[in-house]
Amino acid sequence: MSRITVDNLTAAIRKVRFMSLQEKEALADEIHRCQPHMLASCLVQSRLGVEPAAVEFLLNILLVCYQSMKESGLQWSVITEDEQERQMQRWIGAVQFSEHAVGSAADGAREQYASQHPEQPLLAFVLSETNQWLGEIAERHAEAEPDKFIMMASMNLVNCIAGAPVLSAVHG
Repeated sequence: MSRITVDNLTAAIRKVRFMSLQEKEALADEIHRCQPHMLASCLVQSRLGVEPAAVEFLLNILLVCYQSMKESGLQWSVITEDEQERQMQRWIGAVQFSEHAVGSAADGAREQYASQHPEQPLLAFVLSETNQWLGEIAERHAEAEPDKFIMMASMNLVNCIAGAPVLSAVHG
């Protein structure tokens, strides 16, 4: 069962959507203090040739993911660089497996991945946002290699959250 519920996610989306730039900056500062490696994984994208608008898109995903973590009322452990790398390797392996499968087997592998994901509401949000973003890019130009980095980074955020231990429930 997901630790981040649909209600947590809905509240997070609503809060982030209506935040001023100053409030988003304050939330980013909080992420820097509490989950610095998650923020760094987004900011490093510009060094990989990703356009500023795409980095902004990824940062918005991070804001919603982090706010969802807060909405859950749980205290999450710090997600390390090692954990990010481990989750990225798992994700790459799952993608490669589904790419090598044929037809309905590939669809079944993707379906199984989604249905067994520990944070299904958050996964659904990130997939929906990423698919919409990729669709908008496709209308403007062909998908570029840096666009794949954004997709991979957004999925890695969800997978890292799913794998992160919860330290305790936050009271108050």
